[in-house]
Amino acid sequence: MKAIIPVAGIGTRLRPHTHTQPKALIPIAGKPILAHIIDALIEAGIHDFVFVIGYMGDKIENYITSTYPNVKTSFVIQTTGKGTGHAIWLGKDEIKDEELLIVLGDTIADVNLKNLLATETTTLCVKKVDDPRLFGVAELRSDGSIKRLIEKPSIPKSNLALVGIYRIKETAMLLDAIEFNLNNKITNQNEYHLTDALQRMIDEGVIMKIVDVDNWFDCGKKEILLDTNATLLKRLNYDTTKYKFENTIIIPPVFIGENCTINNSIIGPNVSIGDNAILKYAITKDSIIGPYAQIEYAILEHSLIGNDAVLIGMKQSLNIGDSTEINFG
Repeated sequence: MKAIIPVAGIGTRLRPHTHTQPKALIPIAGKPILAHIIDALIEAGIHDFVFVIGYMGDKIENYITSTYPNVKTSFVIQTTGKGTGHAIWLGKDEIKDEELLIVLGDTIADVNLKNLLATETTTLCVKKVDDPRLFGVAELRSDGSIKRLIEKPSIPKSNLALVGIYRIKETAMLLDAIEFNLNNKITNQNEYHLTDALQRMIDEGVIMKIVDVDNWFDCGKKEILLDTNATLLKRLNYDTTKYKFENTIIIPPVFIGENCTINNSIIGPNVSIGDNAILKYAITKDSIIGPYAQIEYAILEHSLIGNDAVLIGMKQSLNIGDSTEINFG
């Protein structure tokens, strides 16, 4: 079985961080979003990957080929944002009619992948959400199979959101459905959505079922990234006793990369720090700090600090007399 992972998106909701790196390479809990996805798939037994790249695709390709030299990889380029259906269709020469797992490149979800890969029908992963209007939505028949798939419905009839993981049995039929939509310019919000191609397959008699996921992180916004970072740090439970920094308190869960310089600071909880970062007289919690960032004399909370960023706050030397009030806020 092959896995195809579309990672061509620009990541506009995460700017300015995506001005200099693709969203899939933003680090959370010690490694890029994409690495969490690939590692889970490898553990489930998948070693053949197709990546649909576009925006800063060279960075993604370089990262994958250097980090995962022992897995089979191929890359196709999506030069324009025409949607997930179009992205999958571009990989047609690589995937052909093999059974397929599609995983969107900004999606981390708790699902038993081995069980998912063993299903006898095409199966889509879903999660109940409060506002289904923001997602593709699955409506079910009484027997539990999928009756209808709708992309971002204005009046949802279901709260089962598609989380971006699709186990496809009828790959050739999927490619035909996408090509039909492309040839007939059948779009939704000016994009060729995978949802519409899957609905065409349902209309032609394909039985599709769902699997509920326990947790789902659509890593497209700063707040969700930070929540995902905190959740994964708790789960991965990195050993913080090995961190030895001068006059520094570590409050788990925390991940600190290689060759960091940290002193006179309080780090944690829920903090990830990239390689070669510098923190001096800093207090930070619930934050992600990128590689080579420099933070001095600063207090950070719920913050996302990019690679090579520099933040130097105020340093005071005070001689304050009795009954004095000073407010820097």
